[in-house]
Amino acid sequence: MAMASVSNDVGADGLIAGANVLTRPAEEFDNDPSVEALWAMKALEHAEVYFNILCSVDPKLLKLTPHDDNIYKTFREEFPDLKVDILDEEGLKSFEAKQKWRPFCEKFKDVVEDYSFGTLLRLDHSGEYSEHNSILVTRIQFYAIELSRNREGLNDCIRSKFKPRKSSKNQ
Repeated sequence: MAMASVSNDVGADGLIAGANVLTRPAEEFDNDPSVEALWAMKALEHAEVYFNILCSVDPKLLKLTPHDDNIYKTFREEFPDLKVDILDEEGLKSFEAKQKWRPFCEKFKDVVEDYSFGTLLRLDHSGEYSEHNSILVTRIQFYAIELSRNREGLNDCIRSKFKPRKSSKNQ
């Protein structure tokens, strides 16, 4: 994957320095390609770790945060009819969708660490992360949808279809 070559080119010291830079307020950054690459690498690493866990553990047993019950309950109260098996990008990114998602996300601002971080989410629950099956969402949206998929049995198919893989950091 292209991100693997970026991490190899930057090196461990560069990644650590980059991780420290990413803790700075977003207002301090212009559209710096190196910062965007670091964010993409972090999102990719998170996706790889999560998918490997799904490949290894019964998803119904997973605890993603200390606030899983509250996130799931609030999500299903506010989005009772949202189908989480195969997501429609427009249903997450349209103006109308953002108007509905924003208050949900803000409820977790002081509850869930990094609630607004960009995080990769699979569009089709039965597939792996790929260019065509991934979308960038906020971390709290990821938690809400993946907790629903786990609790509602949708991610059960992953362990039988896929095996854990080595991280792109190690390749």
